[in-house]
Parts: sequence; structure tokens; C-alpha cells
Amino acid sequence: MSDTSQLNATAPFEWPVRVYWEDTDAGGVVYHASYLRFMERARSEWLRALGINQSEVKESTGLAFLVREMQIDFLRAALLDDELAVSVEVKERRAASILFAQTIRRADGAELIRAKVRVACVDVRRMRPVQIPADLIPGLSP
Repeated sequence: MSDTSQLNATAPFEWPVRVYWEDTDAGGVVYHASYLRFMERARSEWLRALGINQSEVKESTGLAFLVREMQIDFLRAALLDDELAVSVEVKERRAASILFAQTIRRADGAELIRAKVRVACVDVRRMRPVQIPADLIPGLSP
């Protein structure tokens, strides 16, 4: 887990994940959709580490981040009980979206997943993209 006292929005962030039965198929191999959950958790924890509570943001502003686009390379499989590290790194900040590079590595360092994920800031009442407020994520401006 990253040290939040030193965290800034553009620094790489890492979140630990262990593979449980619920993440796997009958053979104990991680089911492909589980990787999406792992990456979502890491992005949520990145925001939390920056002091951003997504529920409070949604309640006070009506805004949320939704996945707009995703490209994933499945390089190797994770297995039951593997300890994984899921990374989050901001690659680009546009007016209404953020592009992340994410990787998932096993504890032995083997790279399993390489992904690019673009999230859009959306007004959830209208389900329309909107500009990310300048002060929403400290240290991350377009």
C-alpha cells in the first residue's frame, strides 16, 4: 500500500489484492472480469489516499467518474491465493476525463495485466460528461 503522507496525484500508486475463490473459475484461474474489479478498487483507493471520498463528491456535486474506455493486455494468469499489486498512474488529464495506466503484478514481480483506462467525469443526474472541477483532485490539473 502506498504511503498517503507522501502521495501526490501524479505519483504512481499501488494497492495490494489477494486472489480468493470468488475471483476464479472452477480451475482456480482468475476470471477475466475479476481483473476489472481489482483495477476499479485500486483507482478508488487512489482517490481515497488523496483524501477524496467518492460518495461525498457525488452527494455534494452530483458528479462521479465512470469508465469511458479500456484497453487490456492479458499477459499471464493469476491463480487462487496469489498476492497481487495493482498500480495506478495518471497518464493524461483532460477537461472531462483522466487516462490511467494500470498494471497488475504478482508478488514475484511477474506482470500479468497491462491496461489503459479512461474515466469520464459525469453529471449523474443527466448522465452527461462535464468538466472536472479544478479543485476536485489536488495537484491534478489539465
